[in-house]
Amino acid sequence: SLRGSWWLRSGNCSVSLRAEVPGCVHTALLRRGLIQEPYYRFNDVMYRWISLDNWTYSRTFKTPFDVRKWQKVNLVFEGVDTVAQILLNNVTLGRTDNMFNRYSFDITSVIQEVNFVEVRFLSAVSYAAEQSRCHEAHSIPPACPPPVQKGECHVNFIRKEQCSFSWDWGPSFPTQGIWKDVRIEAFNYYHLIYFSLTPFFVKSAQQWCLEIESVFDVVSSKPVAGVVTVNIPKLQTQQTFSVKLQPGEGSIVLLVNINKSSAVEAWWPNGHGKQTGYNMTTTFIMEAGCQIEKFSKVYFRTVELVQEPIPGSPGLSFYFRINGRPIFLKGSNWIPADSFQDRVTYDTLRLLLKSAADANMNALRVWGGGVYEQDEFYDICDEIGIMIWQDFMFACALYPTDQNYLESVRAEVSHQVRRLKSHPSIILWSGNNENEAAIASNWFSIPYADREVYIKEYVTLYVKNIREIVLSEDKSRPFIASSPTNGLESVKEGWLSKDPYDTHYGDIHFYDYSNDCWNWTVYPKTRFASEYGFQSWPSFSTIEKVSSPEDWSYTSNFSLHRQHHEDGNTVMLHEIGHHYRLPQGPDPVKNFKDMIYLTQVMQAQCVKTETEFYRFSQSEIIKGEGHTMGALYWQLNDIWQAPSWASLEYGGKWKLLHYFAQNFFAPLLPVAYEDKGMLHIYGVSDLHVDHKLTLRVVVHTWSSLEPVCTLAKEGVTVKAQSAVPIYKESISDLLERCRNCTRKSCVITFCLVGEDGLRSPMNHYFLSSLKDAVGLEKTQLSASVSQQDDIYIFVLQTTAIAPFVSLDVGSIKGRFSDNGFLMTEKKKVVVFYPWEPTSVEELENSLTLTSLLDVV
Repeated sequence: SLRGSWWLRSGNCSVSLRAEVPGCVHTALLRRGLIQEPYYRFNDVMYRWISLDNWTYSRTFKTPFDVRKWQKVNLVFEGVDTVAQILLNNVTLGRTDNMFNRYSFDITSVIQEVNFVEVRFLSAVSYAAEQSRCHEAHSIPPACPPPVQKGECHVNFIRKEQCSFSWDWGPSFPTQGIWKDVRIEAFNYYHLIYFSLTPFFVKSAQQWCLEIESVFDVVSSKPVAGVVTVNIPKLQTQQTFSVKLQPGEGSIVLLVNINKSSAVEAWWPNGHGKQTGYNMTTTFIMEAGCQIEKFSKVYFRTVELVQEPIPGSPGLSFYFRINGRPIFLKGSNWIPADSFQDRVTYDTLRLLLKSAADANMNALRVWGGGVYEQDEFYDICDEIGIMIWQDFMFACALYPTDQNYLESVRAEVSHQVRRLKSHPSIILWSGNNENEAAIASNWFSIPYADREVYIKEYVTLYVKNIREIVLSEDKSRPFIASSPTNGLESVKEGWLSKDPYDTHYGDIHFYDYSNDCWNWTVYPKTRFASEYGFQSWPSFSTIEKVSSPEDWSYTSNFSLHRQHHEDGNTVMLHEIGHHYRLPQGPDPVKNFKDMIYLTQVMQAQCVKTETEFYRFSQSEIIKGEGHTMGALYWQLNDIWQAPSWASLEYGGKWKLLHYFAQNFFAPLLPVAYEDKGMLHIYGVSDLHVDHKLTLRVVVHTWSSLEPVCTLAKEGVTVKAQSAVPIYKESISDLLERCRNCTRKSCVITFCLVGEDGLRSPMNHYFLSSLKDAVGLEKTQLSASVSQQDDIYIFVLQTTAIAPFVSLDVGSIKGRFSDNGFLMTEKKKVVVFYPWEPTSVEELENSLTLTSLLDVV
């Protein structure tokens, strides 16, 4: 391994320092104290010089073996970011130009006892500009990001993390560095490059079968023969194969039939069963006496993307069947967890992914403007049952299709599919993010006469190249060319549909900031919602780390600088204004904290309303629309500390939205909506069997903790894996039944309760905007904290009904069992799960309790 300490120097050698590999220039400079934290205040702009320079990594190393005894020696880079010339002992081995590729250089004739290796980088920004200048055929839009993003231009001309040149939620840090492993490999006969497992269920034989593919590099001039033994002890399965490896690079495919007398436990998504994996050993014993032993975990699951006609609806369905069972996908969209990938540790990933599972999610979309995630990311998803919709890394742009570019992309796709296809968590390959829509809706104002050229290039890239490779490398999971797309309908229309946002086909992305988000009628009754959302600000404790006191106002230069979405801060004010009062107090810092709280309340309530709409639409067709089978809101996580659509802040702290998600994605949930003066309640269930339950509906006046009326409807059948109407009543009857109630003075809460402790979260329905609520009083909220084993118990008390009660313990890492709730009882117990050691005293000192009426 050549991991560890290298030398790093700037273009004119004025800066020289030690740098860790894997790593990048920014983090190396930071570690040596040569720059501040890049995320601090305005440093993203101040440090632009770093990515405009050309840096060089170099080191010497002793060869740890006798060079003469080995037939072939390779220098392997798992990831180079991005454009570089690689030299060993002053001999140029080759060049790199794709961050997502693996590069292997034959150094057999160049390696010595002591060696000097150099990686000479070229600024990604300069390279992209140069590539764009050289592309004379026609322009490839967009040239530059909107000015509000403070980013760099022509990112579509470089195979690099697209959001590293800025995005509407992230900064511009076009890094340079050796971002993954680098090592020397030496071998005499043959060498295993890729090893992958693909399970299939053979219906005719009613048997699981495992396809094992091994890609080898064979050095010898004649074929190498030998035997391969595959052993899965738990499934009483062992098979031996005779194989012959041909010279050069090639692959062998072995088919293992799983012993029929063994009961195979399938891999299931979170909430639908276990994630059983089996230990497997594969041993290659070749005639040359050289042996390779490979230990793997193998999982068994099938996936189908079902696109079929639906009775009573034009168009086609769009849903996933896992192991033959239709599954409603609940989750979000994943973006890179940091601008500097070397800061993304296993613990970072584990915390974020565990938080997704803890919020009852079963799916994430790895979005196409980031990176193909590290192996550990997919390992964790395999373990905890998070299904992955995997985009290829193309987003919100058109791309070149010249020969060099296509060759680079083909190598990238082939490498990534081989690297990732053994993961049961990955259930779909998707060609790009929003590029079908970009052409269909003409985002880049392409003259009609030129459209054909761009359509042809689109098909060349995503269909004739990417799709072709995916289908040849991996027959075990579906592929779609874009998101949003009309699926098979897009294919029928030549891969580019007239309207990719058509609710009758495929998936959609939906954003609407002008209407009132509490009004469910503005949301599309789509087959699958793969992006939707609203912005909010992260907690004050998160912002505080990268700002100074002069920044702590909603209208400060800092607050404007961090907002990368056009008019984003104003849009949030507008959305808050529909239902809540804005803070008017004399203390600017309190106002700022109150604004942060209100943006989080607004975001949580908006995404709740929209997600509940998608969930209750899963079993019905209304005016030809419905059968919604997925809700993935935008976005799960943050790349830095700034306003964004995320529910998890940079560092992993849960926003109120993430606590709401735990409830609105619950396996059992009653959902209320109003239509033409009628209150409808649906029972939504992801459970595998029907349940007879009791629906409890409680009405409170805002002014009292004693309910005005309670209704228990018994024997309500909530059907397995569906959404069914379970209650309806006109609002006027309900108000009359609950004497003294008006829309403004009362609030409805409801839940489902069954035997054996089965119960849904408590849900609520507001009959008017909270700014118009009558009888709401400012409450005295208090909390006592105690420790119980590894967790902390907060006992909350209130003197009046309190909407959106928020517990915040600043920068103490951990999460609560519930937060942002409507408190309708005097006392409530909330558990705090710490992620690092803390104490009762620390928690008490850090605790802030806020409810809606604390905002003045």
